[in-house]
Amino acid sequence: MDKITTLLFDFDGTLLDTNELIIQTFQTVLNAHYPGRFEREDILPFLGPTLRETFESINPEKTEELMAEYRTWNLANHDSFVSEFDGVTETLRQLKNKGLKMAIVSTKRNEMVMRGLRLIEAEELFDTIVCLDDVQHAKPHPEPLLLAMEQLNSSPEETIMIGDNIHDILGGKNAGVRTAGVAWSAKGEKFIREQEPDYVLQHISDLLSIVEGDEA
Repeated sequence: MDKITTLLFDFDGTLLDTNELIIQTFQTVLNAHYPGRFEREDILPFLGPTLRETFESINPEKTEELMAEYRTWNLANHDSFVSEFDGVTETLRQLKNKGLKMAIVSTKRNEMVMRGLRLIEAEELFDTIVCLDDVQHAKPHPEPLLLAMEQLNSSPEETIMIGDNIHDILGGKNAGVRTAGVAWSAKGEKFIREQEPDYVLQHISDLLSIVEGDEA
């Protein structure tokens, strides 16, 4: 197999722990419109898809209204809820120092990804960022990954997609790249393993051995 030169990272739930922020935002918005209908476990499936996909599945006629309410509450509470997962920035710096090309491939809007990157002081570590604003089709469609690889001048054979959700693993497979699921996914390690990624990371630093050609 070709040596890995390129790392494509999902953002929410992979590098930045936004799980509680997302869950609390959905609970706040949905409980205002549908009291008692959505418990915490009902919201977990909403982590991963785009907001539009989620709210259209709930009520197509109120999608725009619900999205607007979600974004308002999420933005207002963002900084007080989020933090990096253990070792993320330190490991990213080590990978950067090894000469790895790195990108964010997210279903979030660019402004929110940049806000999170600034919070963990990691915005300069990525060579490109592909967000929902930049593509016609979100993950698991391969378009965002293919765009990132095009911008990095990388091939699928030398690339790995790292994420916490089915959209990341399936998106990686659709784009022909290797995949790594993270055991700290909000949906659990069992869920990640069921997606059959090439690797399962117990800690972000596991990537250091993977890029050196060692299994993890």
